[in-house]
Amino acid sequence: MVATSLRLGLTGGIGSGKSTVSGFLEQMGAVVIDADAISRAATAPGGSAMAALEAMFGTALITADGALDRAQMRDLIFSDPSAKARLEAIVHPLVGQAIAQQALEAQISGARCTVFDIPLLVESRHWRTQLDRIMVIDCTEATQVARVKTRNGLSEQEVEKILATQASRTQRLACADCVLFNDGISLDDLRQHVQQIGAQFGL
Repeated sequence: MVATSLRLGLTGGIGSGKSTVSGFLEQMGAVVIDADAISRAATAPGGSAMAALEAMFGTALITADGALDRAQMRDLIFSDPSAKARLEAIVHPLVGQAIAQQALEAQISGARCTVFDIPLLVESRHWRTQLDRIMVIDCTEATQVARVKTRNGLSEQEVEKILATQASRTQRLACADCVLFNDGISLDDLRQHVQQIGAQFGL
């Protein structure tokens, strides 16, 4: 008989610190399924989405080494909102299949807690019924902008455009079973908060 693993959805806006939190949870023994990493692999050179993406968008959005040109795609989505739906129609089913496979493997392995690290969890409403708990990593929009500007070298206007395409802070908080406020605290404080919350999930 396969043991039941608690299925924890983890989400937060860009620059919230979600990846750092998922790393702490993994150190505590959780199995982390990283939807963004799966998506990047699918759009990397030789990735499972690349043939369909090239057929849909043409070679202008493909880099010299055969990956999706993310900067060009981001610009296209800002100028043509329908491009986002076409991109997601190709990539999301492939990501969903990979997530399901990794979740099954985690359950078979006896994982106590499987963390579904999904940036667009709130936007993809079907996830609510597939998860036992949803944990939101929260911070102010000003902090998001400052972090992403530093990390990615983008302008404030570019970051704000990205934020406009994501669920609002209010929408994310409304979906949360627990919230970790990652703003104005040290990395050690953040780790302690994650450990306290993780203990509630058997970690």
